[in-house]
Amino acid sequence: MSDPIQGRGGNQRNSAMQVAASALTAQQSRMRIIAENIANAESTARTAGGEPYRRQIPVFEARRIDGAMGVSLAEVRPDQRDFRREYDPSHPAADADGYVLRPNVDTLIEAMDMREAQRAYEANLNVIETARSMTSRTLDILKR
Repeated sequence: MSDPIQGRGGNQRNSAMQVAASALTAQQSRMRIIAENIANAESTARTAGGEPYRRQIPVFEARRIDGAMGVSLAEVRPDQRDFRREYDPSHPAADADGYVLRPNVDTLIEAMDMREAQRAYEANLNVIETARSMTSRTLDILKR
C-alpha cells in the first residue's frame, strides 16, 4: 500500500525532493556546458587550417531514485554541424585558401538554451520548496 508521506513503498522519504535535486544537478551541468559554448563562440584553431572549438551538447538519461525516476547527465557529445567559414587570409589560423574555421556555436541558440535551463532549475527549486512545506505542514498537523 502506498504511504502518502514517505512515498510509494513506505521507505522512500522525500523522493520528490530527491528527484528534483537530481534535476537541479543535471541543469547545473547543462548551464556549465552552455557557458563553455558561449565562452568559446569566437575562438579559432591554434594552428593554420586546424579545427576550432566544437559546440558541446549535454545528453540526459532517466535514472531510478528510490523507486521514482530522476535524471542525470549521461554524456556530453560534440555537435557535428559544420564549422562556420570566414575569409580572413591575414589570420594565423587561415588555411591555404585564406579561410578561417569558426566554432559551430550560435550564441542566440545558447542564450535560449540557457533560459530554458534556468526555468527548469527554478521549477525544480519550487518542487523542493513545495515538498518541504508539505512535509512541515503534515508534521505540524500530526503534533496536535
